[in-house]
Amino acid sequence: MIEAISQHTLSCTIELKGQRLSLLPQKCLFWHEEKTLILSDLHLGKAGHFRKAGIPIPGNIHFDDLQLLDELIKTWKPVNIIFIGDLFHSDVNSEWLVFEKWLESHHSLSFILVKGNHDILPPALYKNSRMAIFEDCLEALPFLFCHIPPGSHNRNEESYTLSGHLHPGVKLQGFGRQSETLPCFHFGNDGAVLPAFGRFTGLSRIKPAPGDKIFAIAGTRVISF
Repeated sequence: MIEAISQHTLSCTIELKGQRLSLLPQKCLFWHEEKTLILSDLHLGKAGHFRKAGIPIPGNIHFDDLQLLDELIKTWKPVNIIFIGDLFHSDVNSEWLVFEKWLESHHSLSFILVKGNHDILPPALYKNSRMAIFEDCLEALPFLFCHIPPGSHNRNEESYTLSGHLHPGVKLQGFGRQSETLPCFHFGNDGAVLPAFGRFTGLSRIKPAPGDKIFAIAGTRVISF
C-alpha cells in the first residue's frame, strides 16, 4: 500500500499509488504532484451554532483555523485546496460571511468542496461562493475524495479513497497507566481517513486492522507506528 516513507523534522512524506503525500502536523495532507492541500472537517460555524443555543463558546476558534490555513498556504504554496466535507457545521451564521471574505482574499487559488453530512447551507450560498461543489465524491485518479468512507460493497476498485467524517484518534499508552488519545491519519488497504482539521472537534478512537498504517499527531510532529 505505502511504498516508501520518509520521516522529516515535523511531517511524514509517503508514496502512495505513485504519488507523494506529506502528512502535516496541522492535520492535513499536501499532494505534491498536484500542488494540492487536502483537509477535512473544519466545522466552521460550530461555535456560533452553540452560542445560539446559549452555550458560551469563544468566538476566535474558527478565526484561528483560518489563520492556520493562511500559514499553510504561505508555506506550501498550493494551487488547489480540497475540503473533504463538513466545511461548515450547520445553519448559516455570521461565520459564513467571514469565510466568504477569506475565500476572496485567496483569489489565485482553486477551492473544491466535497460536501459532507453537515454541509446543509442553502444551495445559493455554495453556488455564489468561489468553491467548486461536489455533492457526493470527487475522482482525481488515483484518488477518490468522499467525506464518508465508502463501504467495501460500493468502493471504486480503481481509486484509493481519501475521506474524513470519523475524526480518528489513536490511544497511546505510556509508562504505568498513563495514556493519551491523539488525532491521527489512518491508512487502510483501500482508503485513508484524515484527522479533523478544525480545533472545535472531538476524537473517535479507531481500531486498526492488521496491516493498517497509523500516523499520530503529537503536538508539532507526525509520528508513524
